[in-house]
Amino acid sequence: MEIQNALRHPNVLRLYGWFDDSVRIFLILEYAHNGELFKELREAGHFSEKQAATYISSLTQALIYCHENHVIHRDIKLENLLLDNEGRLKIADFGWSVQSRSKRHTICGTPDYFVPEMVENKTHDYAVDNWTLGVLCYELLYGVPPFEAKSQRDTFKRIINVDLSFPSTHGVTDEAKDLICKDASLNDSSKRLSLEKILEHPWIVKNAHPEGICPK
Repeated sequence: MEIQNALRHPNVLRLYGWFDDSVRIFLILEYAHNGELFKELREAGHFSEKQAATYISSLTQALIYCHENHVIHRDIKLENLLLDNEGRLKIADFGWSVQSRSKRHTICGTPDYFVPEMVENKTHDYAVDNWTLGVLCYELLYGVPPFEAKSQRDTFKRIINVDLSFPSTHGVTDEAKDLICKDASLNDSSKRLSLEKILEHPWIVKNAHPEGICPK
């Protein structure tokens, strides 16, 4: 709560305050009129490249701000991304976030989005958020997570082996695949595309709405 309360960015859901009673804590949050991005994707099946690029661009800008303030979110997923009345993306749920300049050991987040270093019980840093950007980009374009499997164990095996494939459906461009590969196909976290480079990637520049308003 302290982390989210201190953040001020147009793509971070504002936490205005909180109060409690004997059994619950109540958060006073900015209203996200259009709800979860998860719901929007399930209704659409998959997004166009312009929609996906706009969401990824907005999310990347928010994460740059978070990282500049030494905050790692560590649980970027569809359910934690909300939309306001204009369709602008907002990062929510900072329950797994941490404010730290050092590497961390905690295994946290959501299995489909785990980074290889977490699966292998190694330390992690800001690059966990970079990895999940690639995973999320894949899911927005194809409608399913890239390492989805019948069991959690098989999912983890695919993540460690970076078993990434691109179905021929939906006509996803090579530029989009290139961005995904540079974020979600590298076991070496130091070689993942930086957040600044993501914003400069040709696919983002070509497709993302400059004001972060997602085209329908």
